[in-house]
Amino acid sequence: MTAREIAEKTGGKIEVDVEGASAENVYVGDLLSDVMGHAGDLCVLVTIQNHLNTLAVCTLVGCEVVVLCHNRPVPPDMAEGAKREGVAIITTPMSQYEVALALSSLPPSPRK
Repeated sequence: MTAREIAEKTGGKIEVDVEGASAENVYVGDLLSDVMGHAGDLCVLVTIQNHLNTLAVCTLVGCEVVVLCHNRPVPPDMAEGAKREGVAIITTPMSQYEVALALSSLPPSPRK
């Protein structure tokens, strides 16, 4: 699923657009150490964590798309880092649960 399709399904707005960014599965989590240990390649990360550490985790696990819930703003340093690292960022007014439901056509991230 492309970042544009994810934004559409979640009523979101693409804040950082990365050409070719996509996801094959979903991981929902706010505890970044948990994301590092359990999220798989090509997941969309659904979270409220709007800071640079989120991007570091995404690059570690191979995540190309982040959905920030509850309309969390994207700080300038996070936007710059996302462009540099090739991670698309979408903001949505939805909760994590609502986003998970909206993306239910994607499987959950495979367990490591």
